[in-house]
Amino acid sequence: MRSSRRRLLKTLGSLAALALPARAVLAAYPERPIRLIVPFAPGGNADIVGRLVAEGMSQALGQPMVVENRGGAGGGIGAGEVARAAPDGYTVLSGSNGPLTVNPFLHANLSYDPLKDFAPIGLTSLAPHSLIVNAAVPAKTVQELVALSKKQQIGVGTSGIGSATHLTLERFNAQTGAKLLHVPYKSGGVLLPDLIAGTIQGAMTEFSSALPHHRGGKARFVAIASAKRVAQASDVPTIAESVAGFTAASYIGLLVPAGTPAEVIARLQAALAAAMKASKTLDRMRELGIEPATPELMTARGFGEFIRKEYESSREAVRLAGLKKE
Repeated sequence: MRSSRRRLLKTLGSLAALALPARAVLAAYPERPIRLIVPFAPGGNADIVGRLVAEGMSQALGQPMVVENRGGAGGGIGAGEVARAAPDGYTVLSGSNGPLTVNPFLHANLSYDPLKDFAPIGLTSLAPHSLIVNAAVPAKTVQELVALSKKQQIGVGTSGIGSATHLTLERFNAQTGAKLLHVPYKSGGVLLPDLIAGTIQGAMTEFSSALPHHRGGKARFVAIASAKRVAQASDVPTIAESVAGFTAASYIGLLVPAGTPAEVIARLQAALAAAMKASKTLDRMRELGIEPATPELMTARGFGEFIRKEYESSREAVRLAGLKKE
């Protein structure tokens, strides 16, 4: 009996000893640079927000958060890379509408499951979509653009087939009767140079990405898909002023591979909250017309619930757009 008790105590002691190194590792996290995968080309909303947040989180964590762009497949390539990464907190995804809540309804052989293969850290921000045209396009209002699209071909670029901005464009066409021709690109950052050059006549893209070109005079906002007028372009009407209830936005949030220790996720969430409280981050977001997430959505639980709601909303939007899995 005593022998059995001694063996039990010895076993429990061994287990406790094994747990100590794990606790020490978690306590020391992070010990090296963290990769932040942006699954799109540089220049778009996901890249802009990702770099801004990474800078603030680097200071909070005491280790560099290095942004790596992994574009392709509507964000699916970069998202898949993160889903397959070690769940140790050193690979983070800058997730958005496309890879998280649109791709599942468009790609038959998606290499990851956004609801099972990731653990949310927190939502960072929302960027309203905007309809912007080359300065040479004569239409200056929603009504004028709709009328013009029925007389001549107006090519409007988006971040790609099935992207959040593509779905917004399809909704716009359906609700206004416009015949804007969809021109898919790999990302919002790639399509804007073509808009300025006149290769395409317009773009449905994030307000934050298009604002510098509107200010530069080579392109012009027709309307913004925000609930109310944006302070950075208060003279530009909302789409809802012409189409009741029409709003649309791209969201950005951070995630890690499923199985990442809760302590690591909590450390990253705290760093995100600190970065989002910094005046430098908030001032830059406001300057760009990006809306910071609420404190509730900036948590793992809040962002997780947000993703599930967006998932179902995208399911319906894809159905209305008539898109099929390929």
